[in-house]
Amino acid sequence: MKVYRRLLAYARPYRWFLPPFFIFTLLAVVFSVFQFALIIPLLNVLFDPVSGNETIAAPAFSLSTSFFRDIFYYEVYRLKAMNPVYALYFITFIIVCAVLLTNLFRYLAQRTLIKARTLLVKRIREALFEKINHLQMGFFTKEHKGDLLSRMNSDVFEIESVAAGSLEVMFKEPSLVIGYFIALFAISPQLTLFTLFIIPISALGIATIQKKLKRDAKDAQASIGRLLTIMDETLTGMRIIRAFNATGFILKKFSRENDFYRKASLQGFKRREMAPAFSEAAGVIVVAGILLYGGSLILKNGQSAAGIQASEFIAFIAIFSQVLRPAKAMVIAGANIQRGRGAGERILEVIDKPIEISDKENAIELKEFKHSIEFRNVDFAYSDTLVLKDVSFIIEKGKTVALIGPSGVGKSTIADLVPRFYDVKKGAVLVDGLDVRDYKMESLRTVMSFVTQEIFLFNDTILNNIALGRPEASEEEVITAAKIANAHDFIMQTENGYQTITGDRGIRLSGGQRQRLCIARAVLKNPSILILDEATSSLDTESERTVQEALSRLMKDRTTLVIAHRLSTIKEADEIIVLHDGRIIERGHHNDLVEIEDGVYKKLTEMQQIA
Repeated sequence: MKVYRRLLAYARPYRWFLPPFFIFTLLAVVFSVFQFALIIPLLNVLFDPVSGNETIAAPAFSLSTSFFRDIFYYEVYRLKAMNPVYALYFITFIIVCAVLLTNLFRYLAQRTLIKARTLLVKRIREALFEKINHLQMGFFTKEHKGDLLSRMNSDVFEIESVAAGSLEVMFKEPSLVIGYFIALFAISPQLTLFTLFIIPISALGIATIQKKLKRDAKDAQASIGRLLTIMDETLTGMRIIRAFNATGFILKKFSRENDFYRKASLQGFKRREMAPAFSEAAGVIVVAGILLYGGSLILKNGQSAAGIQASEFIAFIAIFSQVLRPAKAMVIAGANIQRGRGAGERILEVIDKPIEISDKENAIELKEFKHSIEFRNVDFAYSDTLVLKDVSFIIEKGKTVALIGPSGVGKSTIADLVPRFYDVKKGAVLVDGLDVRDYKMESLRTVMSFVTQEIFLFNDTILNNIALGRPEASEEEVITAAKIANAHDFIMQTENGYQTITGDRGIRLSGGQRQRLCIARAVLKNPSILILDEATSSLDTESERTVQEALSRLMKDRTTLVIAHRLSTIKEADEIIVLHDGRIIERGHHNDLVEIEDGVYKKLTEMQQIA
């Protein structure tokens, strides 16, 4: 139960619900037991041969349960002496009141607990989502998006619909069982002890069944994650799948995983349904044993010899039959808790992930970028693969530095180190002479904007996509930024202008249009430092020219780090750095680098026919 103790810790701010829940539950149990205890006087009224002339003395007052029982019987027999029908009406009225009060307090207990249950799940979901948003970027390169979505949706839903509900049962139903057994002991300790022999045997069988449920649940939840990954990849890459006639391959892949999920779920369902069936069968056997044991004593020796009257014996069986319902509910809850435990472990796996990149205790605010960005003897590795080796260079304020080189040499990694998406393994990245690790990350990223090759737009309005970095910006400011980014004209041609929905990942817009919205987003933020990562590499010539004009306006008077394959876009950079195998092998202005005989940059310009 360690997993559940940790999950229940999220409900601590809402522990105010416990006192009223226990009070309402206790009252519901008391009236529930009481309504079945009334079977005894009801049967006595109907079948007891006591004559109407027979009287019973009123009991002496005392603060005990026996006094309240005796005063109730006194009233029943007093009414029966007057007219048996009056006694029948009285008992019936009391039974109806007991049933109504039982259900009233049960409803109040349920309503109280549901508030805490929904708040608990809300906090778990928020804690998981917050943790995902604070994990370093490397985490997302290792994890499947579908698996994370499964943990956020299926696993949290499992906690909400199964585990939280089961914990509710585990609070309420034991109270009912205890209340019923108190009543059973009051009627006949001998018969009650007889019923207790079967419980350990039943519990042992159920525990054996439930032991394997957690493994089945974890397998099923992991499979859901893989299914979501396949579905996400299929929807995203539908054009490629059809272009390469890979539909059959994808369908087989999905079918295999779906069949694995079916088998894992089927195995879990079999075991989960076996537990309540086993419990109910054990309960029926006990009831049969009570009938044989108690009934034989009454038939052979009479009512008094068995220590129990016929009406009490019938009431005993009726009450014990009610014990089976909460007992079965607890068995089902126990099985469900194993399912929820698997989901809880998957959630806690993410919540327990260490945050490798965070603010230092004494981190300071970067209020304004003033001088330079410096890479000083920087080494960086993904896991054990060294990507950057002793990289050193400086970007002065207002200057543009371009990085070029083959794919995989570490260009994008350099760009990711400036805003601390990753931290260096050796050396330092400095902003205004201070290590970026000494700044608060939020203030560091506030002075920066990014335009990347991977264009990302939310399924929202054009206005909200542009205002992402400054949600408080006015519509006039958004329009001004769009005009600078050469985006205003095409925006006004869309169906609803700035209120047009872009679609999933901006699918309703062309590549050039999406890129210009990203540039407008960067313009609106008005950054001191601009990072451009292959911002025009995926565009056609006409779109590239339009986007390049927008980028030129954006880069004016800003400190810019540019990553580009097309050398025509970086000819005017103040410094061009050529990377190979994680090291700087050439650096300088375009005019200087093209003069180097057998230089890498010169060969690239010749290949791209750059003068």
